[in-house]
Amino acid sequence: MIKYWIEAFRLRTLPLALACIGMGGFIAAAEGNFRPWIFGLTLSTAFLLQILSNVANDYGDSKNGADSEERVGPSRAVQSGKISSNAMHKAMIIFAILSFASGATLLYYSLSSLNELLVFLALGVLSLIAAITYTVGKNPYGYAGLGDISVLIFFGLIAVGGTYYLQTNSIQSQIYLPAITCGMFAMGVLNVNNIRDITSDEKAGKYSIPVRLGREKAVYYHWFLLAMGWAASIIYVVINYSSPWQWLFFLSLPLFIINARAVLNKKSPKDLDPYLKQMAISTLVFVLLFGIGQLI
Repeated sequence: MIKYWIEAFRLRTLPLALACIGMGGFIAAAEGNFRPWIFGLTLSTAFLLQILSNVANDYGDSKNGADSEERVGPSRAVQSGKISSNAMHKAMIIFAILSFASGATLLYYSLSSLNELLVFLALGVLSLIAAITYTVGKNPYGYAGLGDISVLIFFGLIAVGGTYYLQTNSIQSQIYLPAITCGMFAMGVLNVNNIRDITSDEKAGKYSIPVRLGREKAVYYHWFLLAMGWAASIIYVVINYSSPWQWLFFLSLPLFIINARAVLNKKSPKDLDPYLKQMAISTLVFVLLFGIGQLI
């Protein structure tokens, strides 16, 4: 049973959360502002929210029919009968409570102003709602094709910008360039997932971007996401250029080329599935190289 729960948590998605939180932490550290304790709490909250999203997705898709026998990706716990729908619903509640508790602790130790506290508390509640209602409820927004914009906001702008603010207690407009990078790459991960599931999603009435565009245009959309992500970080480095080491992240370019080619050429959902994880790992490698380049 423990093995089934670990599978339901989909731990392979956590590198993406680490990358987005890490981006904000690296930039703050490069400016001489880094508090490990606050970063740890930020990462804990992000991981818990990601697992909450994963179990909610498992529960919601089983209820709405997207997890049918035709789906090719990793076996979903509820749909396969490994975990009951009731147990998964309870897991959602538990991880929602854990996420809120971790987030509240983070805000308590990192913020001193009441206005700041209220703003971040509101963002935290929105993050909880977004994690659950992507596939759960009468009108889940993921089924309307709005998952991409949600990922841009929560994995990009809020994750990177919020992490930076919690470290520095300040914000600068330039931070949103690497935030856009993380958001675009996170959208790329989602897009690989949605291209893989395009047939089963369409039959279930889940109108993701690939379902709406069709596979060929979804490939072009994927390339656009990768290009925009790279462009945003290049612009950031140009604006803040001080050392050739800041271009270190270009060492990760082959990984993104591999992913872009796979999305074009891997027509079988089974063949495409490994590149979802590959895209998440590529994002993490990009952020590590980008961050190291900023610190050197």
